[in-house]
Amino acid sequence: MKKLLFVMAIGAFAACNNAADTATEATEAAASKVDSAVTATVDSAKATIDSTASAAVDSLKAKVDSLKK
Repeated sequence: MKKLLFVMAIGAFAACNNAADTATEATEAAASKVDSAVTATVDSAKATIDSTASAAVDSLKAKVDSLKK
């Protein structure tokens, strides 16, 4: 009977350790997805800001050129 309890205790301990590994892998996968989503959002925002800034600079240059004439 003692041997059976010992085997069951080791089995339970081993099963708990495998669940922790799976949880870590799932967490890393979720973090990777969030990281790629944030990177895509930042790249999109940067492109929008760059195009808006370029348009504003071009507009100001045109106004300065018209004032010089």
